[in-house]
Amino acid sequence: MLEVVRPGLQSTVQDLGRPGFRHLGIALGGALDREALILANRLVGNPAGAAAIELVLGAAEFRFLRDGWLALTGADCGATLDGEPVWHGWRWRVRRGQRLLLPAPRHGMRSYLALDGGVAEPLVMGSRATELQAAFGGHQGRALRAGDRLPLGEPLHHDGAIGALLRTSDQCLRILPGPEFDEFDAAAVNALWQEHWRPNSASNRMGVRLDGPELVRSRGRELPSHGVLPGVIQVPPGGQPIVLLADAQTTGGYPRIGCVIEADLWKLAQARPGERLRFVSQTREQALAARREWWLYLNRFEWIAYGQMH
Repeated sequence: MLEVVRPGLQSTVQDLGRPGFRHLGIALGGALDREALILANRLVGNPAGAAAIELVLGAAEFRFLRDGWLALTGADCGATLDGEPVWHGWRWRVRRGQRLLLPAPRHGMRSYLALDGGVAEPLVMGSRATELQAAFGGHQGRALRAGDRLPLGEPLHHDGAIGALLRTSDQCLRILPGPEFDEFDAAAVNALWQEHWRPNSASNRMGVRLDGPELVRSRGRELPSHGVLPGVIQVPPGGQPIVLLADAQTTGGYPRIGCVIEADLWKLAQARPGERLRFVSQTREQALAARREWWLYLNRFEWIAYGQMH
């Protein structure tokens, strides 16, 4: 088991979410930085979608109640294990009774702690992800608290540490034009591409609210309710866009000016309030190529990790 000594700002159990339930109004959910979760799991030999812990701005501490392995990805907290530095993006051996301290990271928002065997909370609709709005999944449907004890899966057997080359962010979000893109005036379209956008502190797991120029529609028609997905950029009447994230609702009525491509959603998960972001136009072909590039990297890393474990 894993004991929570200090939970930090908002630490939750997350995996890759609940695909296949949107017709019931249930969000995909799961880790906001999916790539970081997958990489952490691969480092400790777990399946890509095993449950791990997502931490917001660190400031947490955990105690291990069994021997095993850990990996930390996402925002680098400069973690220590019983006072000794733990390398970010590496598999690391832990012993029963040791304590992992994760200070606040200098950059980024979310860190991921994976443990061999994964966090073994009960499955709810095929997932262990925490759904905070509906209060189910994860550990009792809520953020972790001091004193919580999380069950872990069976420990795995490894020979040594391995590491992976981690990403760097350029703060450019590649987007595809949305269904209502042509309904915005020339000034709005120019602002979308030319201006900087800053995440608002009111952002959460449902979506990132962006501060910047007002985006005005040239057509004011009412829209019927329509399906939305993570990455969709909605523009409410106030003209300040909202980029939907994993816990977002499944339908909406605001115009969709664009959609952040899948390969760049992790940048929103790691963007802090006030940081400058830019939008860059992409074609469907470019978006698919970006997704293939990332999955090829993950697959190459998995082959290396497998070879070192066998």
